[in-house]
Amino acid sequence: MEDFYETKIDCVDGQIIGLFGVFDGHGGAKVAEYVKENLFSHLLRHPKFMSDTKVAIGILLLLFPLTSIAELCEHNQESLRGGIFADDAYKSTDSEFLESDSSQNQCGSTASTAVLLGDRLFVANVGDSRAIICRGGNAIAVSKDHKPDQTDERQRIEDAGGFVMWAGTWRVGGVLAVSRAFGDKLLKQYVVVDPEIREEVVNDTLEFLILASDGLWDVVSNEEAVALTRSIQDPEEAAKKLLQEAYKRESSDNITCVVVRFLHGQGSSGYA
Repeated sequence: MEDFYETKIDCVDGQIIGLFGVFDGHGGAKVAEYVKENLFSHLLRHPKFMSDTKVAIGILLLLFPLTSIAELCEHNQESLRGGIFADDAYKSTDSEFLESDSSQNQCGSTASTAVLLGDRLFVANVGDSRAIICRGGNAIAVSKDHKPDQTDERQRIEDAGGFVMWAGTWRVGGVLAVSRAFGDKLLKQYVVVDPEIREEVVNDTLEFLILASDGLWDVVSNEEAVALTRSIQDPEEAAKKLLQEAYKRESSDNITCVVVRFLHGQGSSGYA
């Protein structure tokens, strides 16, 4: 088993803080375990992460396109400084692992993560694990799978001097089937760790969040995942339902799933 997960939720000074993640390793479990143990602690290390919501939001808003960053800079310079720290959190987790790992093994990990800050949910993704939400009964993807054959990803890889080729599936350098990941030392120039992020408002229409590795999404569509779990109030039972369905459909990959259900402004989570 090369997958790991993390679920944490608390209320600090009346402010809900939730951290949720699925980490799907490849080439071994070492990177996925390291990211699980270190990524969120790097985010939380910001001195104002829990005490100043604007700075906490700014931490993650840096991961938006440059136009959003410019708007943020104009609105709140302090938030921008917090944002720089958070961008470093993802990259520093990656670089710290690479520096500590003396092996030349080709191993890495995806990370599909969600941070809950009051009435805002920030979903950040690296790799081909996926996050979806159910809002008003509709399945909405809140992350994009990072695959080498995507036009923008392929262009980025080729611009960096790499190549994408078919070897059973499309692969970076003929080796790796994801285009962004933690670890993967030998391909680091092309397989970046830059996350893409999406912000969602937490209100009465937001029912639940699903984070899962590609072992689920290879055999279950976004719409099917919502249909299978929407009537299940217990998030752990919902996650187990998805796990069982993926096994029934003979998924050939590891499967890890986290379900977070939003109830009257309170978060609850379950996983399998």
